Amino acid sequence: MKYGCGAAAIAAVGIVSVACVPDRIDGTASDKTEQTEMVVRPDAIRAHIEFLADDVLAGREAGTEGYDIAARYVASQFRALGLKPAGENDTYFQNVPLRASYRVAESVELIVRDSQGSHSLSHPEDFIIGANPRHETGTIRSDAVFVGYGIVAPEFGHDDYAELDVEGKVVVMMTGFPKSFPSEEGAHYSSTRSKARVADEHGALGTITIYSPGFEAVRPYGRVTLNLHRSSMTWIGEDGEAFSESPDLQVEALMSPAGGAVLFESAERSYEQVRADAAADDREPKGFPLAVRITVSQATRHETLESANVAAVLEGSDPLLKDQYVVFTAHLDAHGTGTEADGDGIYNGAMDNAAGIATMIEAARVFVASGNPPRRSVLFLALTAEEKGLIGAEYFAKHPTVPIDNIVANINLDMPMLLYDFTDVVAFGAQHSTLGETVGSASEKLGVSLSPDPVPQYAVFVRSDHYRFVQQGVPAVMLATGFANGGAEIIMDFQKNHYHMPSDDASLPIDYAAGAKFAMLNYLIGREIADRDEQPIWYENDFFGELFGR
Repeated sequence: MKYGCGAAAIAAVGIVSVACVPDRIDGTASDKTEQTEMVVRPDAIRAHIEFLADDVLAGREAGTEGYDIAARYVASQFRALGLKPAGENDTYFQNVPLRASYRVAESVELIVRDSQGSHSLSHPEDFIIGANPRHETGTIRSDAVFVGYGIVAPEFGHDDYAELDVEGKVVVMMTGFPKSFPSEEGAHYSSTRSKARVADEHGALGTITIYSPGFEAVRPYGRVTLNLHRSSMTWIGEDGEAFSESPDLQVEALMSPAGGAVLFESAERSYEQVRADAAADDREPKGFPLAVRITVSQATRHETLESANVAAVLEGSDPLLKDQYVVFTAHLDAHGTGTEADGDGIYNGAMDNAAGIATMIEAARVFVASGNPPRRSVLFLALTAEEKGLIGAEYFAKHPTVPIDNIVANINLDMPMLLYDFTDVVAFGAQHSTLGETVGSASEKLGVSLSPDPVPQYAVFVRSDHYRFVQQGVPAVMLATGFANGGAEIIMDFQKNHYHMPSDDASLPIDYAAGAKFAMLNYLIGREIADRDEQPIWYENDFFGELFGR
């Protein structure tokens, strides 16, 4: 009997054979490839996920023993495959020095004064103040200015700060970005870090973020309050300073819808009106001074930690190309332990992101088992502290163990929804460089279609590790399983009920054959990049290529 390469066929035979796919770009297969009996095995995907998402690892939070066990497990898998160490000091590990920052809840305060009197808001019902990586305490007493989305985007003729004086004040900004922006460019400008940096550059002392109606619908304020005990993290530089792109901001706060309404008392436009502006198709929220004075205080406790990225390399075979690298990334950390749900307080992170690590390991296995070394070298990188703000990826991108200019592409694997037999994928970043052509070619070989981003308001493009490589000028792509074949209902149910929750564990109805197919798809993309004569390039006049390209 002859089987195809879809998930149903994979389930029938229990393997994905390299003979299912060509190992050369011209579509032919070598004898070595045809003789390979087993490569990507659904049972291997299962074994990796079940180990990494086991309760004994206590949620793999960066800087914990559970994470360290996971890192050693991944290193052992790399060693078993014969991959060479690509960390520090001829090891598989790159230690990342971290500053963990914890908010001191009993010391936070937010008071709003207007012409009618003062309102002392309640924490965390009305507001949350973020921990500050550089300032242990900070208090601001100042006027407040609403700055719309808080975005300055010259490429789109957009400046929310135009004609507004925010020097020495608190800026109030809305989540999201204008509907006229393309989704991934909008994701860049709407990230929390980007908005904080712009506020800092304009002389603001603090920021307060309020919810747009669309954002509240997909990420309710109440979900955020479940994580108040968690630390934020950043990496520590050689000067001993915690890294920050907005070092002079004293306070960054988030307000609930009810709390946010208080800020607009007696203002020229009400809270309901600016939210309606954000929801409308034909207008957007515009900035104006608020008729309130704000007192806001934060207190932070700092702790120094270490956590390791895990790196291994399969050396290339072409003397002219082997010093170039295709980098596969997947984050290894999850959310550790915390608030219980249904009696479970371990945030195991099975889909997010034991699944990404498992498929990366098995993609590495395909490269090795093919018996046909890639022309370029391939670096496999399991990253720490992604859940803390892409910290491990940023540290590696700024302190690479191989020359950053020699990294030609990044393929990121983060939270593939391996809960159904996917028939389409969303390729974040594919439209910005020639990687899009490679993704299209690889997907076609497996009979998988490409779909546009179905939920641009999630700002996925800037919320995973590949973005730190993009910021260093490296073309990057991240695949997500798509909405076809029942995916929409399954993905949205996961987002609502399991995302960053204890129930994201190995008891989910995981389709391990789909995991094998996902690993094979990413292998095909990496193989084509590694073997092409030309390295990927940004498209001419592409936004990210112009902003970050080399």
